Amino acid sequence: MGERGAFEICSVCFWEDDGQDDHDTDVVRGGPNGALSLTVARRNFDLHGACEEAHVHNVRPPEPDEIPVDGSARPLPEDAKVRRVKRMRY
Repeated sequence: MGERGAFEICSVCFWEDDGQDDHDTDVVRGGPNGALSLTVARRNFDLHGACEEAHVHNVRPPEPDEIPVDGSARPLPEDAKVRRVKRMRY
């Protein structure tokens, strides 16, 4: 992706970059990402391979340099609701 916050859609996860970052990941901004916080979108990516299960057909597998170094999921707030499903295989 190019410039941060330029509202580009990530081809790996389908999140639209609205400038949200680690300092406000639990905030639901509405806008292009609807009712998703960045925290929930990241967990959905870990579970489904996209920021929302409905977008798995819009994404491609990540390149090695696009995978977080620690490879771990970020913790979810206790009130977050995420359904567990079998992860897509590419």
